[in-house]
Amino acid sequence: MLTTIRADLAIVKERDPAARGLLEILLCYPGLQALMLHRISHKLWHSGLPLLPRLLSQFTRSLTGIEIHPGARIGHGVFIDHGMGVVIGETAEIGNQCLLYQGVTLGGTGKESGKRHPTLAHNVVVGAGAKVLGAIQVGANTRIGAGSVVVHNVAADCTVVGIPGRVIHQSGARINPLAHSALPDAEANVIRNLMERIDQLENQVSSLHACLKAVTTGRPISEVKPGKSQNLKDREILEFLGDSEEA
Repeated sequence: MLTTIRADLAIVKERDPAARGLLEILLCYPGLQALMLHRISHKLWHSGLPLLPRLLSQFTRSLTGIEIHPGARIGHGVFIDHGMGVVIGETAEIGNQCLLYQGVTLGGTGKESGKRHPTLAHNVVVGAGAKVLGAIQVGANTRIGAGSVVVHNVAADCTVVGIPGRVIHQSGARINPLAHSALPDAEANVIRNLMERIDQLENQVSSLHACLKAVTTGRPISEVKPGKSQNLKDREILEFLGDSEEA
């Protein structure tokens, strides 16, 4: 137990630049307090006392705003940052060195019995408001973007963004787990690709139209200039993509 608490304290110091001292961490970090109380309730849960650990978990919820079922398995060095609104289900498993932000849910998808909550391997980062649902596996070193909803298995060393969560590989690039601004925008990338494709098609249509007009007027096709698309310079699209000069 002491080894686990030391690991939890160390990860807070490592990943939160606002942490200035041991006493401040113990008194002012609800994520740490919730984990310490959960480790007690977890031991009681496996001692055959179902009511007492549930009461302790409800007390923890009222104290910290973090709800962790006593049956959940949580590894060493886990950091719940801020933590308000975090919900961790009964059969959830969290590996070592994982980082969860406020509003995260590790929940189930129905009333089935047995394993019904997700399993996170070591060093997984789950962004604020993300939902990981069902008895799925999330591989090591994976990052789940804020607000994402993950309902399928995720391999190791991936980044997941969107609703539903889509996997975007990072090609082995090392990414700071706290650098949330480095998360890719999958929707914007898809829209950019579609815009480029539409531009190409408009160029082809314009060229074919010019060739047809040249044939009907008796002009040589060799004199026809390549067509030009409208380039889709739509202000709303550019603002959505974050490419506007004013944004």
